[in-house]
Amino acid sequence: MTQLQDETSTRRSPPRIGTLILLAGLSALAMNIFLPSLPNMTLHFETEYRLMQLSVALYLAVNALLQIVIGPIADKAGRRPVILWGLALFLLATLACIYAPSAEAFLVARMCQAVVVVAMVLSRAAVRDMYDQDQAASMIGYVTMGMAVVPMIGPAIGGLLDEIFGWHANFWLLFGLGAITLALTYVDFGETALKSGKTLIAQFREYPELLTSPRFWGYSLASGMSSGAFFAYLGGAPFVGTEIYGMSPSVMGIYFGAPALGYFLGNFLSGRYSMRFGVNRMVFWGCLLNAAGVGLSLLLTLSGLASALTFFGFMTFVGLGNGMAIPNATAGALSVRPHLAGTASGLSGAIMLGGGAALSALAGMLLGPGSTEAPLLALMLGTAILAIGSIMVVIRRERQLGLG
Repeated sequence: MTQLQDETSTRRSPPRIGTLILLAGLSALAMNIFLPSLPNMTLHFETEYRLMQLSVALYLAVNALLQIVIGPIADKAGRRPVILWGLALFLLATLACIYAPSAEAFLVARMCQAVVVVAMVLSRAAVRDMYDQDQAASMIGYVTMGMAVVPMIGPAIGGLLDEIFGWHANFWLLFGLGAITLALTYVDFGETALKSGKTLIAQFREYPELLTSPRFWGYSLASGMSSGAFFAYLGGAPFVGTEIYGMSPSVMGIYFGAPALGYFLGNFLSGRYSMRFGVNRMVFWGCLLNAAGVGLSLLLTLSGLASALTFFGFMTFVGLGNGMAIPNATAGALSVRPHLAGTASGLSGAIMLGGGAALSALAGMLLGPGSTEAPLLALMLGTAILAIGSIMVVIRRERQLGLG
């Protein structure tokens, strides 16, 4: 009887913050740990860098598509079972990456790995299940602040593992961490949402309620365009580090984590000040910092004064701005229609990652033999400016509605 009570309690108790951090961190780590290995993976599969670079863009594209359906499924079936199934499928996909016989097979397995996005989407939705808008922004900030440590050190670890054991070691590490996360989630992640009881078709019919909201679009695009600068960086920075500045995988992995350092600080500021200043101000200032960092880096490049230190150093401002903008914009998007938090989390994430996939692929196409980092920085600056415009639409709309 006691054992049954313990199991029932586990399935009903809300998850601890450490579990939410690990879930979000695994999803982030799967995105970037192997990036310093891309040049060596290109040699291993005897293909072109641009083909291997698609492992980022395709991963993000499938992430975006999955997020469209994850929200409604989780609103219907609950957060817990969807996360558990997603993690189990992620483990299988990771094994497929390890044993892929060709570049094409690896890319297919990499696309399947994107199922781990359930961890990020539903960890955020669980926070919104438990807290109101401003407190949710604060809690999401703390969750993603802790999560930021993982991608900050991930590329450095990935580059080191690549030099010592080869690129396969990165995916064995993901497999081990995925297994630990699955076990901890089973034990600790109790259900946080009341099941909607609606069919999936009925759930999808509620999309227009979100898609016709200017505020939802403003928050989602502010998050999407601000993070778009980072996703473009993901697509182009490995080329800049290895081809333009001649870095080894381990050194590039250390430099590559610069945005995550800023992201950690930005999420700390979100956790500390979102309740005091409100989500809109935090998003606005985050988007400004994002654009300022990229703009200064571009000016140095055009004036011939750029170096590896300045290129990667100014990326900390991209991370800082994203750490302030994304948690607050996410909380805002989830709060436009609180009863559709799971659906809103998935849809806003799909908008963000869909744009990220396109920008990552475009960044890879812009860089080639003899190019500088200027095309990449120009692309990043354009998306950062669009993010500022998006949050200004929200602020104006809320003034019209008497909410601001």
